[in-house]
Amino acid sequence: MSERLVVIGGDAAGMSAASQARRLKAPGELEIVAFERGSFTSFSACGIPYWVGGEVSERAELIARTPEEHRARGIDLRTRTEVLEIDPARRRVRSRDLASGAEDWTAYDKLVIATGARPLRPPLPGIDAPGVHGVQTLGDGQALLDRLAATEGRRAVVIGAGYIGVEMAEALLRRGYEVTVVNRGEQPMSTLDPDMGRLVHDAMSGMGITMVNDAEVTKILTGADGAVRAVATQDAEYPADVVVLGLGVRPETELARAAGLPLGEHGGLLTDLSMRVRGPVADGAIWAGGDCVEVLDLISGQQRHIALGTHANKHGQVIGSNVGDGYATFPGVVGTAVSKVCDLEIARTGLREKDARAVGLRYETVTIESTSRAGYYPGAAPMTVKMLAERRTGRLLGTQIVGREGAAKRVDVAAVALTARMTVEQMTALDLGYAPPFSPVWDPVLVAARKAVAAVRRTGG
Repeated sequence: MSERLVVIGGDAAGMSAASQARRLKAPGELEIVAFERGSFTSFSACGIPYWVGGEVSERAELIARTPEEHRARGIDLRTRTEVLEIDPARRRVRSRDLASGAEDWTAYDKLVIATGARPLRPPLPGIDAPGVHGVQTLGDGQALLDRLAATEGRRAVVIGAGYIGVEMAEALLRRGYEVTVVNRGEQPMSTLDPDMGRLVHDAMSGMGITMVNDAEVTKILTGADGAVRAVATQDAEYPADVVVLGLGVRPETELARAAGLPLGEHGGLLTDLSMRVRGPVADGAIWAGGDCVEVLDLISGQQRHIALGTHANKHGQVIGSNVGDGYATFPGVVGTAVSKVCDLEIARTGLREKDARAVGLRYETVTIESTSRAGYYPGAAPMTVKMLAERRTGRLLGTQIVGREGAAKRVDVAAVALTARMTVEQMTALDLGYAPPFSPVWDPVLVAARKAVAAVRRTGG
């Protein structure tokens, strides 16, 4: 007798899980029903800023697999259908067809929760005014593009200066807008230490973006037509013809909470190494992955919520293998992420200083200036590398890089070193590729490692 797998969520984690399970089990062995409340599936939310900015010309380029393609592979995918309730005791979910309003219960033998994350949208006066946009879905991206095409004014305010905030600042700048970024933090990119965030601030200011830090937005001001006209803080008003929200996200876990499933301190679902949801309520029949779960930080040992498509796709592969009676695990992350704003590249992996302090680690920090290529080779671009190493042991704890072309992906060397629990001294012996067009003789990451070795030794490491 065949089993039924039900998947809630039709993007990276959910459809990766469904697709992998289908590879392992034929329709006669495993029926797969997937619910997606939107119209699109398997799309790249990370690509939306580049679509808005014009670097990606068509929306279709951001879609890896359409609903029709999933259905052709034997997945009963129901778009524009929202799941309203999970009933673990009876192993069923209640859904509503958003077009007709009809509701129905669907039984499952195995359930995958891949509900993603919801963008933060604070309850400020005017937050729902025309001209205020989030950029979470392809529909959001299209609505913003439509607004930009219909707006005569050329002033944009981005609220928030994390990954989405800085990427949207670039997109709007490329569209010819005067861009102001309002950020409540000390510096942009709070995923970096403030000294490295300052480099981002200075570079963005140099691009013509007005950076406003330590500023809390109090309300969105509207004109006589009801549309946005300015963003207000306690100290100033910033004129705006369009406003983009880049305040981050939170796990979308209200369904799971209502069903009594276990959530962590960040609001994400808690799973084991196989991505199976923990606890007796799940009864061994529920898995979860993507932006709705918390993951283990391999450096600090703490649970974290990190909304990244890389993790979501890996979670989906692991889940699909396990629900398809294969075997796979997801051991955790080291917190690697890269971004850019115009020609500035931004990268980080591992712990920031405040992360290390929070878990009681004692550490040394070093910062070095280097270039992407041999200094004499044309096109050599500057970069700054900051490295954290544990006192006494010399274990690498984290790396941050800010620079121009060729800077960001160097963080992958540090990510591998973190995963392997290497010391900074061990890193100095890494046999990295060298030729003048690609690197100085000593790669910038290894220069930082050498300096970190010296710092650890000075403290008796």
